[in-house]
Amino acid sequence: MPADIHIDGPTHDLIRRLSGGAERLTFPMARSVPFDPPAEYAALRSHCPVAPANLHGRDAWLITTYDDVREAMLSDALSADSSRPDYPLSPSGKANAALAGSGLPSFLRMDPPVHDDLRRLVTRDFMVKRVEAMRPRIQQVVDDLIDDMLAGPRPADLFEAIASPMPNTVISWLLGIPQSDHAFFQDRTTYLFRRNVSDEERSVKLGELNDYIYDLVDSRDADPDLDPEADIVSRLVHEELRTGRLDRRAVQGIVFILLVAGHETTGNMTALGTLALLQHPDQYKALGEDPSLAPLAVEELLRYLTILNEPNWRVAKEDTVIGGRRIKAGEAVMPLTFSANRDEGHYDNPDTLDIRRGARDHLAFGYGIHQCLGQPLARVELQIVYSTLARRIPTLRLAVPLEDVPFKTDVDIYGVHALPVTW
Repeated sequence: MPADIHIDGPTHDLIRRLSGGAERLTFPMARSVPFDPPAEYAALRSHCPVAPANLHGRDAWLITTYDDVREAMLSDALSADSSRPDYPLSPSGKANAALAGSGLPSFLRMDPPVHDDLRRLVTRDFMVKRVEAMRPRIQQVVDDLIDDMLAGPRPADLFEAIASPMPNTVISWLLGIPQSDHAFFQDRTTYLFRRNVSDEERSVKLGELNDYIYDLVDSRDADPDLDPEADIVSRLVHEELRTGRLDRRAVQGIVFILLVAGHETTGNMTALGTLALLQHPDQYKALGEDPSLAPLAVEELLRYLTILNEPNWRVAKEDTVIGGRRIKAGEAVMPLTFSANRDEGHYDNPDTLDIRRGARDHLAFGYGIHQCLGQPLARVELQIVYSTLARRIPTLRLAVPLEDVPFKTDVDIYGVHALPVTW
């Protein structure tokens, strides 16, 4: 056991009971606000790396070490197909699927070959070369948002001023939707990830978002002068819907996941990463003085924060072994990327933020065929926003005590509800 992990008596007893199969952890467990994983993860990695748990009301296995998480996410014996009756959807996921009728087709929760075919339709839009070509345009957006924040009153909410509108503007370009609809998307997408929302509230918000995207697809299909190169939606309508290769519902499903993923994740990562840098002022200063550190800083912040810890549910299609544990067909598996990214067996001093670490092998974007399609775009957006803030506002600081920052402990995608700053 690594010397810096302290396991007290009660925790030792819990680990012993878990290892013997006499007890199961309840998952999800609370993060150690503001930045750290649940305290139990370190103990599990050392003493019970594949641990029995209760995952949303059913038995499951938590995979906690870096090597085991990678193995699980590559395993052909585990399925990501959410249409399987034994698939372990979260309560919000179950509610969203039920309220969507027969469910939205999302390649995020499909297996090959359908997963590969649908993903391939939009892969080219997020290739590194194409995303890098957008860098000047994204830089201008960030500069304009910073100008507006600096011209306004202090303190300012950096989440509302910069973190949320920046990725929304970019995904709006790619999908060809009006930036004026930002507030609409912010409200609807946030509801989809909240844990304590009634089915009635969720139904209204999801229905409004679905209707909007269907209208978007239909308006493109009705346009006799449609330019298929104008945006992703136009191309999908021209090449897939009009040719009959995909139906209206499938196109809507692709647009839905691109919109939600491109908006919600990067916005939360922008705000939370900025907060982490402000809590390490020497590293914030170094980034402002040396913009070439931006790529390293982004990778380290992604590793350190891992805002998505629950998108990786799997179910065993057949008996298999991971980390020395036998997992039976039909059992749920949860590869914990946040735990893997803090694995002291893989990283030196993993609980320390070090923007010079260069940990590009982190699992914040997942691993294998289901790793995040939009990661090249997210990297560019984050590199630009972190380095530009540090360069242009070297005196940026929290306007409230850290304990008064409203963290998203009630939402599946971690972040902050607001980030009050001054300068």
